[in-house]
Amino acid sequence: MGRAVTVAACALNQWALDFEGNAERILRSISIAKSKGARYRLGPELEICGYGCADHYYESDTLLHSFQVLAKLLKSPVAQDMICDVGMPVMHRNVRYNCRVIFLNKKILLIRPKISLANAGNYRELRWFTPWNKDVLGFFFPQDTVPFGDAVLATEDTCLGTEICEELWAPNSPHIEMGLDGVEIFTNSSGSHHVLRKAHTRVDLVNSATAKNGGIYILSNQKGCDGDRLYYDGCAMISMNGETIAQGSQFSLDDVEVLVATLDLEDVRSYRAEISSRNLAASKVNPFPRIKVNFALSCSDDLAVPISVPIQWRHHSPGEEICLGPACWLWDYLRRSKQAGFLLPLSGGIDSSATACIVYSMCHQVCLAVKNGNAEVLADARRIVHDETYIPEDPREFCKRVFTTCYMASENSSQDTCNRAKLLAEQIGSYHINLNIDAAVKAIVGIFSMVTGRTPCFAVYGGSSRENLALQNVQARVRMVLAYLFAQLTLWTRGMPGGLLVLGSANVDESLRGYLTKYDCSSADINPIGGISKTDLKSFIQYCIENFQLSALKSIVAAPPTAELEPLVDGQASQTDEADMGMTYAELSIYGKLRKIAKAGPYSMFLKLINLWKETCTPREVASKVKHFFRTYSQNRHKMTTLTPSYHAENYSPDDNRFDLRPFLYNTTWSWQFRCIDNQVNIFCFFDVCI
Repeated sequence: MGRAVTVAACALNQWALDFEGNAERILRSISIAKSKGARYRLGPELEICGYGCADHYYESDTLLHSFQVLAKLLKSPVAQDMICDVGMPVMHRNVRYNCRVIFLNKKILLIRPKISLANAGNYRELRWFTPWNKDVLGFFFPQDTVPFGDAVLATEDTCLGTEICEELWAPNSPHIEMGLDGVEIFTNSSGSHHVLRKAHTRVDLVNSATAKNGGIYILSNQKGCDGDRLYYDGCAMISMNGETIAQGSQFSLDDVEVLVATLDLEDVRSYRAEISSRNLAASKVNPFPRIKVNFALSCSDDLAVPISVPIQWRHHSPGEEICLGPACWLWDYLRRSKQAGFLLPLSGGIDSSATACIVYSMCHQVCLAVKNGNAEVLADARRIVHDETYIPEDPREFCKRVFTTCYMASENSSQDTCNRAKLLAEQIGSYHINLNIDAAVKAIVGIFSMVTGRTPCFAVYGGSSRENLALQNVQARVRMVLAYLFAQLTLWTRGMPGGLLVLGSANVDESLRGYLTKYDCSSADINPIGGISKTDLKSFIQYCIENFQLSALKSIVAAPPTAELEPLVDGQASQTDEADMGMTYAELSIYGKLRKIAKAGPYSMFLKLINLWKETCTPREVASKVKHFFRTYSQNRHKMTTLTPSYHAENYSPDDNRFDLRPFLYNTTWSWQFRCIDNQVNIFCFFDVCI
């Protein structure tokens, strides 16, 4: 047999329950892989039905339609003379499994169920599926019986073993024992979502999988927004003997991406030959069941076939990830929701400006994709702007068509923020509206005064804190009502069809602290920055200054964040976010990571911070800060239940939908926990630790 094997890893933008579209994309990827000489094609996890079906997995329709698509793939002439590996749910003896179905020339070779299920953070696979822990059994079709279970494929020239997403991340990954048993090619079909800085970990895991044991590792991944808060970031890759051979794009508007590499099997065998510890362990391993396949991934006459060589993986900076990931997510949401664009309340602050820049980045990505010949993106853009002859070439011009920004001034708004919002809108090209909300605010407060006979005042005019907060909230909520009114009717006033999606712009730190008005203009259709920290947003703004030449952002990033809901002093905002919150954004980010990622309650957080902040704070000051955070966090926790669906980008997101499952009614005194902190502070003071 030959030595050179050509394999393909696919990144597909599948959509939950879009069986028609999903099938078309799978067939297209098979056709591309075959045209590039591949003899094995791997697709993403659950690609037939789409990964994010959630409780639709319970429905028999989902199983039925998945098998109907599988039948279509089996019969297709495109899928012949190639081993095809597709993902779908399968019910076996009344139990649902997350499976790979591997077939060749209309015959199913193996149904391989997932062994380690993802069940943390955003994932709830144990809700819908059961992990496989049995021997290989038979799956009965009307005319045939197919092996069902944990087995490997023995072709005429090599041996392939399967992993599914989470199994790569598990401590006892199957590739370890498979490699010891002589498996040379490992495959992994993933539904892995984007988180800032996560790609480094995924790449390291894939390369380390073959660094110790040798072998070829092929990883496919879902890409795009399949109907939820997650963005699956592609990053298909092929690795051999600890080195990356081929890298797919992490952010792209292409619905189908096929990564192909040709590798020499003898390189795997020679790499393994001198690892004596591996060879000793291999002599003791329990053998995997082998499914014999009368097919070769190589050709007998392959001496002239060029072999792929290792490459250096290119990682994106966090600023670049924010620029690209949420932009691609927004494009998927816009084209699939069949709306005509976005509307954003643009305040002139960092958060709304960052959101505007993400939309501008989306317009850049659309123009670039069209320039590179992406016919699907062109068709979607034409449908969105209702012009069958339109070609998006200039991001600013396209932005004018699909993006409306609105500065909603009040008597408490400064001229500085108005000017900053206007200048940024001019530089990105959005259709910009200036309006004043004072009449609406006075009308609402007037109704209250007419009914009660009392007129609330701001604190600077002698009002109570309750009055002060209520007057701020009225302004914020009026802006939300006006945002939706203008989103529905702005295009109508311009003689254009369709409506706009309202964008929110509350960052992850403000949401965690609850520093927002419930049902204000943080309430929107979607929020591209709701999972991003203020710190990372500042680095993104700097990235936009350097790469998009948006000079308006320089004054925006230099200005202290402010809500501008209280009266001005000498024409300038007297209110700042950090003063209102009683903590800095940098502190909030630390609290968030300790609370969620480190799983720290008040006492544990205090113990960690007295060491982390020992150079700047006494234990008593740390105790005060921790108590203040937990009081305000728990008082405002109810707001998380109504957060606008946000792009998930940070692992300390307070998203209440499924990522951060906690009560929303707390005893906000935290009496027992705070007493433990106080006792510890007293111990420190007794030993003269406190200053």
